[in-house]
Amino acid sequence: MQQTRSRFPVPAISWLAPTLLTLFALAAGVATLSVNAQTPQASGSPAPSTSGDTERDQRFARWVADFSATARAAGISDATLQSAFKDVRFIPRVTEADSAQPEFTRAVWDYLDRAVSAQRIARGQDRLLEARPAVDGAAARYGVPAEILAAIWGMESNYGSNTGDIPTIDALASLGFEGRREAWARSQLLAALKILQNRDIDRAQMIGSWAGAMGQTQFLPSNFLAYAVDADGDGRRDIWGSLPDVMASTANFLARSGWQAGQPWGLEVRLPPGFDLALADGEQRRPASAWAVLGVQSMNGSPLPALPDSAILLPAGVRGPAFLVGPNFRTILRYNNSTSYALAVSLLAQALAGGPAVQTAWPRDLQPLSRSQLLALQTALNARGFDSGTPDGVAGPATRGAIRRYQQSGGLPADGYPTLELLQGLQ
Repeated sequence: MQQTRSRFPVPAISWLAPTLLTLFALAAGVATLSVNAQTPQASGSPAPSTSGDTERDQRFARWVADFSATARAAGISDATLQSAFKDVRFIPRVTEADSAQPEFTRAVWDYLDRAVSAQRIARGQDRLLEARPAVDGAAARYGVPAEILAAIWGMESNYGSNTGDIPTIDALASLGFEGRREAWARSQLLAALKILQNRDIDRAQMIGSWAGAMGQTQFLPSNFLAYAVDADGDGRRDIWGSLPDVMASTANFLARSGWQAGQPWGLEVRLPPGFDLALADGEQRRPASAWAVLGVQSMNGSPLPALPDSAILLPAGVRGPAFLVGPNFRTILRYNNSTSYALAVSLLAQALAGGPAVQTAWPRDLQPLSRSQLLALQTALNARGFDSGTPDGVAGPATRGAIRRYQQSGGLPADGYPTLELLQGLQ
């Protein structure tokens, strides 16, 4: 997510707060949009929805009219508003997707099994060969490795084969009308209108995910405006159909988000016996040389790369693999703020370059806690005086810190990982 978007379902195994992108949608009735009497009508009536909910459609039409007035004041032309909203529809499945929260979180290893599958690696290597001119051009211009760009491409749209099928204007209008994230959706919808006004893409071709993310590497409209690049020189920034634009835009996002050329994202490492797991919280940063002094080793015994501000990450607790991650890993998190996503991009890129898979076995016998179980865990931690913040059913940094403090108080390995055994002990 790119773009702190959430954009899509991401696993809750997250070292930072999970992100990414969520939204809303709707379609409308017969009322025309109100406009200033001194100007021609700016936008047509929202198209009827198929739900038969006339009262809601009328409210949606009023919402679109109100938003149109705001957009006009922000410089959006009547012609653009007419094009965007003439046939705008409320889409129930958009708001349903935004509100739906799976009861059970996906374990990081289950997520990686799909994200870095043998099939995706093989397809990625083939697509990388086909797209070499565009990918290598962007890599050379922005200093981001070709395999990282290809991995994001693979994660976001299966290398361009699945860019979504929902009109972006409809998705964002639906989300804005629904109201749960109205301010966010309105800002993204205004950005989408600016894209139409700039003629980078036609309304009919501006399609993407239910969350409003667009193109082969799924940019939110605001990030499109900030980072999209016309690399093929045709006068348009086309992240839907132009591979040079797709790759250059993605590389530009990463470069301007802090990518450090010449540095790896990180690597799998082996921790020494007796290692203080409280240091492996993903937050305590030091040069790789300092970790080496503490006995951290690469899996093949070669010297650790010269990573500044690196951290140890245990995405599945003490029983799973350990990773040393540097600044570029955190840059991938700027794309989508989920540790599992960033690991998937990193490991897929590593595989595309012919590198090794994860060598340490994942603890597949552990059952991930459900959202309700995580809520119970957080509540129990707070009751015991280990502040995990307001219980929300998401195992973020505050929860992991509280778990570590509880584990330390009982002489347990302080890996901060939520397990059913831990919950039962607290209860």
